[in-house]
Amino acid sequence: METHTFYALISVFAVSLIALIGLIIISIDEKKIRKAVFFLVALAIGALLGDAFLHLIPEALETGGGSPLIPLLVIAGIVFFFIFEKILGWHHHHHEKPTDCEDCQDILPVGRLILLSDGLHNLVDGIIIGASYLISVEVGIATTLAIILHEIPQEIGDFGILIHAGYSKAKALWFNFLSALVAITGVLLVVIFGGTIEPLLPFIIALAAGNFIYIATADLIPELHKQHGTKQSLLEILFILVGIAAMFSLLFFE
Repeated sequence: METHTFYALISVFAVSLIALIGLIIISIDEKKIRKAVFFLVALAIGALLGDAFLHLIPEALETGGGSPLIPLLVIAGIVFFFIFEKILGWHHHHHEKPTDCEDCQDILPVGRLILLSDGLHNLVDGIIIGASYLISVEVGIATTLAIILHEIPQEIGDFGILIHAGYSKAKALWFNFLSALVAITGVLLVVIFGGTIEPLLPFIIALAAGNFIYIATADLIPELHKQHGTKQSLLEILFILVGIAAMFSLLFFE
């Protein structure tokens, strides 16, 4: 095994372990988690929007040479995941057993969407890490650190979304970790195909950005509108801003 491949695999596994941050949350009483889950969802909204507009879209435009296909693919990502959620919602409506949770029928597709979204995003992360190590070990390490910082607030929010979507704490943790491991596939694609896959990266990133925008605006923000009270609303706004600020702060590490 070549040195850059070894470092890339170690790095991507380290990034995947961030998904286990839910272990810190999993020890907390479930009632407290239910109370806090909307703040985690708010954090995820900020992180998803910040990531899409501050990182993914600019990176797709830059690496894609300003191709007019990039904005179209962002829109395509939004439309595709609208259709995908419609299909998931129909399937859940016709095939799932009824539960005591009135909103579960509406919010369960969000959990599946976030897992698919994370899988796509983690695939891109793996490709980026693998490609950066092809340049040099130093660049690879710097990229890995940036991605780890990028993932921490997002994974906390994702864990909250999965709990909110009706998953148990153990299943939310496990599925989140499995989704994170998709990044290894990204590294392996770079190892196998080398520079051949790089031209496709801007278009994959654009689709991921569209997905993140759709989840944040169509699924998660409406959930926060179901909560009432001035204090609750102000705290949700604060957590959205914290998520955006976390993504903005990472611009200084790039």
